[in-house]
Amino acid sequence: MSKNWNAYIDAEFTLEATGSGLLSDKSFAIKDVFSIQGVTASAGNPDWLRTHSSSEKHANVVKTLLQSGAKLQGTTITDELMYSINGENFHYGTPNNPNAPGRIPGGSSSGSAVAVAAGLVDFAIGTDTGGSVRVPSSYCGVYGIRPTHASISTEGLIPLAPSFDTVGWMARDANTLLQVGMVLLAETLERSPSNIVEKPFTKIIIPIDMWAITDEHTKEMLDRVLPSINKMITNITSLQIAEEGLEQWMNIFRQLQGAEIWQAHGEWIMETNPTFGPGIAERFVWASTIDATNLTDAKTKRQQIVDRMNHILDDDTLIIAPVTSTIAPFVNEQGQQVERRRNQTLQLSCVSGLAGSPQVSIPCKGEAGLPIGLSFIAGKHQDIRLLQWVSQLSAQFLTDQQASY
Repeated sequence: MSKNWNAYIDAEFTLEATGSGLLSDKSFAIKDVFSIQGVTASAGNPDWLRTHSSSEKHANVVKTLLQSGAKLQGTTITDELMYSINGENFHYGTPNNPNAPGRIPGGSSSGSAVAVAAGLVDFAIGTDTGGSVRVPSSYCGVYGIRPTHASISTEGLIPLAPSFDTVGWMARDANTLLQVGMVLLAETLERSPSNIVEKPFTKIIIPIDMWAITDEHTKEMLDRVLPSINKMITNITSLQIAEEGLEQWMNIFRQLQGAEIWQAHGEWIMETNPTFGPGIAERFVWASTIDATNLTDAKTKRQQIVDRMNHILDDDTLIIAPVTSTIAPFVNEQGQQVERRRNQTLQLSCVSGLAGSPQVSIPCKGEAGLPIGLSFIAGKHQDIRLLQWVSQLSAQFLTDQQASY
């Protein structure tokens, strides 16, 4: 820790492994939104810390990882109440992006992404509601996964929007990402027939509308990776994912998410009148205006999106998509361009959020050689197959890159 990456709320907090297994001798950090016995989670806000008491027991994910041999090393900074994808915390500071100095790390699992990217731990736990693992993975140049919704217990997690909340994780290599998945998704794995888990994917879909809202440097990333993909899957086709338009999908997501957020935290906000940083405060004000009893149309459209995605993503198919529309913006950058990029990235991230599907981000290089994520989306409960496939692709791409020198 020779450099202050500002990844942690508490860098000195540790918990030794309680068992041994697949993750023995590995270390992990965890986002400061999970229950840890005897510790009070801040959720990125001093007023939340002040008005809540310490946890009586570990969150399920903490207990599982410790039992599998991993050691907890530090709790990490999050955007306030997880309600941002930037990673800039008004109270605790912005974690420093190791692979894109001077640029935001992405949020809300910003500290977890930075801890991994800086090599402080082997892997880190975050949460992903609207992109909060995928976006920082993209900006910081690490591997990350948003798993199938409800496939991993959120017991002991401070909620944001429960019907979208997931427990995700990040690592510097695809094999570690897979190993953590084998532990956290053990129950899903046990229920899956071995022939399904081992069955390879045979079709790739390039979503025209998702790639249309990225910059030219990001589009070039796809061209660089496609030859390696083609050695594994030859059936590659293009398709428009959102017939109504991605912006409409994003608006449906934001409405439903906002209503759940206010239901989860509105009473505390009204009672406490907490101090929120810029951007966060405005989002909570907006969430308070949503009429939760008038969302029938949004819920109906969400189900239609789920049905469409289930149809597209059969057992044989993957979608290859950008995670963010560009490389990470500069810290404290303001203006219409920043807001436009954020809007585009939310359009990209809402697809898996609405569908409840697993999505894995892998690190690539975008503009000026800076990190940007390329991702793969699979059908629900195909998480382990997806992680195995990504591990194989990463090895193939590395081989191809070495052969090109």
